[in-house]
Amino acid sequence: MTTPPATSAEEPWPVRTVARKIQAWIDRLGAVWVEGQLTQVTARPGTGTAFLVLRDPAADVSLNLTASTAMVRGAVPPLAEGARVVVHGRPSYFFGRGTLSLRVDEIRPVGVGELLARIERLRALLAAEGLFDAARKRRPPRLPRCVGLITSRASAAEHDVVTVATSRWPAVRFRTCNTPTQGAQAVPEILDALGALDRDPEVEVIVLARGGGSVEDLLPFSDEALCRGVAACRTPVVSAIGHEPDTPLVDHVADVRAATPTDAAKRIVPDLAEETAYLGALRRRMHRALHAWVEREDATLAALRRRPVLADPLGPIAAREDTVAALRGRARQVVEAGLTAREADLRHRRASLTALGPAATLARGYAIVQHGDAVDAPVVRSAATPSAGDALRVRLADGAVHAVVTEGSG
Repeated sequence: MTTPPATSAEEPWPVRTVARKIQAWIDRLGAVWVEGQLTQVTARPGTGTAFLVLRDPAADVSLNLTASTAMVRGAVPPLAEGARVVVHGRPSYFFGRGTLSLRVDEIRPVGVGELLARIERLRALLAAEGLFDAARKRRPPRLPRCVGLITSRASAAEHDVVTVATSRWPAVRFRTCNTPTQGAQAVPEILDALGALDRDPEVEVIVLARGGGSVEDLLPFSDEALCRGVAACRTPVVSAIGHEPDTPLVDHVADVRAATPTDAAKRIVPDLAEETAYLGALRRRMHRALHAWVEREDATLAALRRRPVLADPLGPIAAREDTVAALRGRARQVVEAGLTAREADLRHRRASLTALGPAATLARGYAIVQHGDAVDAPVVRSAATPSAGDALRVRLADGAVHAVVTEGSG
């Protein structure tokens, strides 16, 4: 492969040269198999070439196809817009118009079995990445003020969701985005609407709604790009696609899966009559509970008031006062009796000591006289002083007794 000569403003290439070189490069490409979704099929009678547009269902990329009209008209089943096909052809560059197309020599419709097998492979891939895990699912608010709704224009799904939701909760508001729900433009437009509603701060929950249909009709809701877009939403998403048996992949990725659009309306808002009845029951329960509590507390206070310590708080003190007074009287009696007994005993002992002491002997008229070496010894004297004229008898050491008469001092 030779390197093309350089060009300059002074020596530019003419258009035909550039187109010829591009055509030469494209002609070197071999034949390829391509899969996509048909968005346009034009096969006019009387012409030998049919023109088709093949689009990538996961990206906003399309490719022009050319094929023989006989092959397009003879396809079984007939080719129609929205059909998934696999084509075989060679890229070709149309020299006159400067356009690129794929010259197709074989078109194979993708069967339902193959579509289901691909969906199962994608299901396994998304499940392995954790997009189906219950831990990442968010619970929608119990009473959303604004609901985002993505559905086709004037569809039965839109009517069911809006009618049922407003009949259950009249205050709910809807922000509706009408998009195709099947065909080649469904996935990109649904993704755009999903992003717009997710960025809206007033929208608290988003509902994807569509009626029932065949596997091919519901194929956009098993698209990988749409599943990842739903998983990336910060706003909770409710999937209400088809009927109960229909389970596209977006049902597993969404935060809540509703069996039908009507079921989705019941899941996003509560029923006003049921909530009113429930609040009434709670109010009655609260009234009964409060009334019972007040009665219990009143009975407790009455029981406390009936207790002796509260009914007659001075009674126990008075009873204890009488007891203390009785104990004091008994203590006084015991102490006085003890003192009286000790006083009597003391008098008795004093009398005994007085009777046995020398003073009593001297009081009866006796005296003790000491002389000699015992002059300095103490002399026991009678407590009773002899009166004048009293006679004293003195026994001397030799045993003689002499009468001594004291002389009174007047």
